[in-house]
Amino acid sequence: MTKTLQCISPVDGSVYAERPVLSPEAAREAVARAKAAQKAWAARPLDERIALVKKGIERLGEINDQVTQELAWMMGRPVRYGGEFGGVNERAQYMTQIAAEGLRDFTLEDSDTFRRFIRRVPHGVVLVIAPWNYPYMTAINTIVPALIAGNTVVLKHATQTLLVGERLAECFHAAGVPKEVFQNVFLDHDTTGALISEASFDFINFTGSVAGGARIEQAAAGTFTGLGLELGGKDPGYVADDADLEAAVATLMDAAMYNAGQCCCGIERIYVHESLFDAFVEKAVAFAKGYKLGNPFDAATTLGPMAAKRFADVVRAQVAQAVAAGATAHVETFPEDDGGTYLTPQVLTGVTHEMEVMRAESFGPVVGIMKVANDDEALELMNDSPYGLTASLWTQDPDRAERLGDQLETGTVFMNRADYLDPGLCWTGCKNTGRGGSLSILGFHNLTRPKSYHLKKVTQ
Repeated sequence: MTKTLQCISPVDGSVYAERPVLSPEAAREAVARAKAAQKAWAARPLDERIALVKKGIERLGEINDQVTQELAWMMGRPVRYGGEFGGVNERAQYMTQIAAEGLRDFTLEDSDTFRRFIRRVPHGVVLVIAPWNYPYMTAINTIVPALIAGNTVVLKHATQTLLVGERLAECFHAAGVPKEVFQNVFLDHDTTGALISEASFDFINFTGSVAGGARIEQAAAGTFTGLGLELGGKDPGYVADDADLEAAVATLMDAAMYNAGQCCCGIERIYVHESLFDAFVEKAVAFAKGYKLGNPFDAATTLGPMAAKRFADVVRAQVAQAVAAGATAHVETFPEDDGGTYLTPQVLTGVTHEMEVMRAESFGPVVGIMKVANDDEALELMNDSPYGLTASLWTQDPDRAERLGDQLETGTVFMNRADYLDPGLCWTGCKNTGRGGSLSILGFHNLTRPKSYHLKKVTQ
């Protein structure tokens, strides 16, 4: 019997979408088509590849209303937020603008005797394994520069957002990108692992869990396949004594709760200078209590369900464990909290780093807040984590932020903002958050390899 993948909607528990997986043979055939098409795609002029990719993004914008509705059904984001096209377009447009610079030759010499330069050339076939929480934006981070650089792309999307890959394929194919150049596939874990272990791909980009990243590394062991891995996070915020309190509360709490807390770089722990601690907590609790939890199709809803009950169960367990160990939960259970996917946003104080809620990834609408005496204590606590994606510093002194940032074990340092991906900067992490980087000029470098040319113009 053919195995199928099912998207169970967090809205009402129904099966929203179902697709059969490819057999191992059919999957290998898809990869073979991508390999066969790659050289011709890379031989097209750069401007032509850019134009086709831009048309694909434009087509995605044209169906944004449909996409927004589908996202609400698949992963629970309220329709009032309008989907993801704004971020998708920002990232795609930036990468098309810098493509020529990111892929240009680096010339060392062009004299009467020698021409010496380094050229960026595509890897070949790129496998993108995309997550469900920001299913379009995370996928686009790699798809757009990979295609522009001359790679062919095979996309395997998360089961929770089963329709996203189909929509992306429809849009790029309608724009004129050949079907063999960009393929959406439905694969189970065993077939994916087998393809990776067979060195079917020339580069793999994965966004997901630490455990998932470890499985990919294990499957790729000995193949020398390049990997880009964005894995877990436990991103901290630090509110220093000179911070703008109102702005810090509004931004950090939104970063903790938006998308039901299901953000790669969402804020999961906050450290506040003792002089501002009480005021910050009071305002943070009021902020959390102001959310309207409910059906994502209701225009009044500001906080939708988590994508799956098992994700909400993790958060509930972390909160219960923290409270049992002495923490205080400041938000009473909302009437709409059904014990399933609909989960009350929570603010915790009295937390310590012995509690899972301050150590393990929550990926839900909960944040722990701790009091600190100075910058040194804040730094020690922020770095006391197995993860390192982003950190948010709140101060009115850029020099202070830079000094602190130099000591933070993280991929990105924010000052007076949080939970944002700047496409001009490399999106990267350290420690268990993973390796590699996407977007920016470095994103093009990660999706290509250097090839050196040493051309001697004379024979004597």
